[in-house]
Amino acid sequence: MCGIFGFTGNRAAAPLLLEGLRRLEYRGYDSSGIVVKNGILSVHKKVGKVSELSKILPNHIEGVSGIAHTRWATHGSVTDHNAHPHLCSNEKIALVHNGIIDNANGIRNRLIARGYEFKSDTDSEALVHMISIGLESGQSPLESVRQSLRRVTGTWGLCVLFKEYDEIICARNGSPLIIGRGNGENFISSDPHALAQHTSNVYYLEDGDLASVTKTNVEISRLEGGSSSTTISVIEEDWGEADLGGFPHYMLKEIHDQPDALRRCITGRLDLANGSSKLGGLNLDPIRLRTSPHVRLIGCGTALNACKIGQIAIESLARIPAVNHVASEFSYSDPVVNPNAIHFAVSQSGETADTIAAIKEIQLRGGEVHGIVNVVGSSIARLCGQGVYIHSGPEQSVASTKAFTNMVAALTLFAIRIGRTRSISRERGQSIIKNFEQIPQLMESYLANQGPIQDAVDLVKDAKSVLFLGRGSSSAVASEGALKLMEVAYIPCLAYPSGEMKHGPIALLEEGSPVVVIMPNDKHKEKTKASIHECKARGAKIILIHEEGDDADIDVDVSIRVPECDSLLSPLLTVIPTQLIAYKTALERGCDVDRPRNLAKSVTVE
Repeated sequence: MCGIFGFTGNRAAAPLLLEGLRRLEYRGYDSSGIVVKNGILSVHKKVGKVSELSKILPNHIEGVSGIAHTRWATHGSVTDHNAHPHLCSNEKIALVHNGIIDNANGIRNRLIARGYEFKSDTDSEALVHMISIGLESGQSPLESVRQSLRRVTGTWGLCVLFKEYDEIICARNGSPLIIGRGNGENFISSDPHALAQHTSNVYYLEDGDLASVTKTNVEISRLEGGSSSTTISVIEEDWGEADLGGFPHYMLKEIHDQPDALRRCITGRLDLANGSSKLGGLNLDPIRLRTSPHVRLIGCGTALNACKIGQIAIESLARIPAVNHVASEFSYSDPVVNPNAIHFAVSQSGETADTIAAIKEIQLRGGEVHGIVNVVGSSIARLCGQGVYIHSGPEQSVASTKAFTNMVAALTLFAIRIGRTRSISRERGQSIIKNFEQIPQLMESYLANQGPIQDAVDLVKDAKSVLFLGRGSSSAVASEGALKLMEVAYIPCLAYPSGEMKHGPIALLEEGSPVVVIMPNDKHKEKTKASIHECKARGAKIILIHEEGDDADIDVDVSIRVPECDSLLSPLLTVIPTQLIAYKTALERGCDVDRPRNLAKSVTVE
């Protein structure tokens, strides 16, 4: 949540800051703002997306140093006053902040008692006043930030700009911050991909790091004092420009990106000869795979739905217990951690705060964690030190699509690998691998002939609520479909295993209620058909997502067919119609499909 961008060098700062914010906007878009040093600290900020900020900016802003922020609101409502950057009382210091200051109220009250006036309701403004006090007492910019942060509790990724000093002070604790090293110029960003067009040489700040950044130098120290061990790294994966490529919205583009994204994920990882997979980044030898007592999968939102599918695949192929956990609950549930178990943390951004907290809890209790992430060099990737990159490429739409399919793919690859060490034959493994190789092409085939998506949209667009049903891994697909429709179209949705429908959700059904049913040709098919009959008996309208060649002798209102495939891999195909239904329903309802209200791509606060 919240995006930070900074620059110092010899070029005009304002255009660079504005472009940096555009690339980071998916992290939050309640408001945005920039501050540029040009004799004064020139601040411009506005409620709304970065495009709204650009409308109020002068044609030219002098200055070669500045910081910028795009906000996802936590403390304080969405107003111009609460937008970042924040200035201190004498307007000699400006600050942008991502995170939450837990003890901000107490600090704020003490500052008010000393005569300081606050212009916002944010927790962040207290920090800039504290830094001002330190600077006025004779402390250096770095020391004033250091001493202020020693007095607060919470999380922060922050940048501080000083009117009278040619340096930007950065600090990290729980919220990502990366410094990009250029030639006579330096950059600061919340995400590495926003730096890729400027430099490939970066410092990934660690928790407790402070950095003094000038146009020619970067000095990193620790909050407690002394030098930092953080060293320069090279951005390993060039995502290039995240352009629309002729599509009207990023969400639609990313739905259509899925075949190529999946190819990137599985290329070089399918071992047909042995009927297995190659995942060298996990550093798990066959003995460890054969002897592990269970597998634990942790994620939030879309990643959690991918974990549910991974759990079923692992248990099916390896005959080993697997469990999935909601990351936001894990650390507070006093979990039992077996150091011999295999743990996975799944996150598109690699910055999800709840997942990071779960990782640290597992590590504290003696376990090791493997990351499944999209962003190279992300916090989870570095914290785990081992895992699988899913190679989805940039995902600009807040509602995740291609990252979901690649997370499912990565977990399925692991299921095949551990399955081959335990229970499944080489022949069964080879059969899955051959089918896996065909999935990208099957995705393309479906996307070229999507079926009656509009008919489904017509049934759900005005509904009070929508029920999604499925069994086995299709239950998780139902959860993901419901999540997408809620995220982008703002329609209340329930997702249930089909067999649970009669234990409560059936009470919601009335004449015309839309029910989306995921029913591939698997062992659950006949039971799922029984649930359809129960819904039809209550007047529900059935949207059935099933496979070509299915002779489902059942009356439904909308039939959407995807290509046939191995049942283990069916979620990779059956999820796509649910994504398209969500996308087109959102358009029909006049919603912003790429920037849904109240959401952010990367949730970096607990």
